[in-house]
Amino acid sequence: MNEKSTENGKELRWFLIKRFLIIMAGIYGSTELLSALYRNVVLPALFLIWKQREIHITSQAGILELMLELFVFAAADFLPDAVAGIVKTWIGEALGNAFQISVKDVLARGRWGLVLQIAFLLVVFVLLFVSILPYLVGAFVYYRMVTRKVNELMEQEKEQQRAFDRKRNLLLSDIAHDIKTPITTICGYSRALSDGVVDREREQEYLDAIYAKSMRMSELITLLFEYVKLDSEGYVLHREKLDFAELIRENAAMVYPDYEEKKIRVEIDVPEEAVFCEADRLQMGRAVMNLLTNAARYGKPGGKVLIRLRERTLVVADDGLVIEPEFAEHIFEPFTRADKARTTHGGSGLGLSISAKVVEMHGGKLELDCAFGKGYTKAFVLRLPEE
Repeated sequence: MNEKSTENGKELRWFLIKRFLIIMAGIYGSTELLSALYRNVVLPALFLIWKQREIHITSQAGILELMLELFVFAAADFLPDAVAGIVKTWIGEALGNAFQISVKDVLARGRWGLVLQIAFLLVVFVLLFVSILPYLVGAFVYYRMVTRKVNELMEQEKEQQRAFDRKRNLLLSDIAHDIKTPITTICGYSRALSDGVVDREREQEYLDAIYAKSMRMSELITLLFEYVKLDSEGYVLHREKLDFAELIRENAAMVYPDYEEKKIRVEIDVPEEAVFCEADRLQMGRAVMNLLTNAARYGKPGGKVLIRLRERTLVVADDGLVIEPEFAEHIFEPFTRADKARTTHGGSGLGLSISAKVVEMHGGKLELDCAFGKGYTKAFVLRLPEE
């Protein structure tokens, strides 16, 4: 969840930057377009009318500044004469006499003068509003875009949290099931032995069953501990330079008796020369061993297994159980089994999850290939990262 939150944060950050630049470009283009329209069409027409009415305006400011100057100057006429004079003088001094306006039209006096002042003020206000309209529209559009994106990311995080909760609950349910089954057997057999209801010649059989179930629980708890440890925050791999080809040969030798027991023919195609990589020997060895053990467990009796290493890619293929497409999508999730039944005859359902996590932590990738061909029903492909 932390990794996903970090990705969402990066996505939002880049989204805000890109959209901000787009909005700013749009505002700049709009203001330039309005500026050209004002200078070439609107203001010449107004200046022509004002010139005929003997209203003279000169300014060296930009369009937006000019609109503000006109608005303040026009609004000053509604102030008392003394205050209006001060405001107009201040405008002239502040602008270094770059802005001048004079009214000589006789209609500018009295009632008509008030009407002209109001009309002039309204026109300037409209022009001022239109001048700042690109900024208002840009701010509104940016607000809507950001709000929509934030809501989208929040909904994604909620859905991810719900999926995480479902996965966690399923994981706890599977753990409880896998531990409860051997515990039930151990409790039943030990009670039978304690009550003396077991024939003496069958006592060893019951003891062997109790031992087998105890080892099963120990294996499950160990695997669960490894899975949780790998997923815990702050866990660090102890990397060293190792020969990956030799690591494969060592693990293949350890699991070879399991292949012999099921009369599985093993083809080992691993180069004699070293294939070096920077990896945690213990964890990478566990990942390879899980793949080899999985092939022995689910391989067809009397079948075949291929163990091949080429160009930093390990392939472990077998001709055993066929994996359905809908199941293949979840093959690397914890407590996932090909037999679909929660029995104690198969694996723990954690081996492939641990292998995938270990390979991912090393920067590599573990994939399932159900179309490997060559007489094999499936192949697990472990790709080491580039040197």
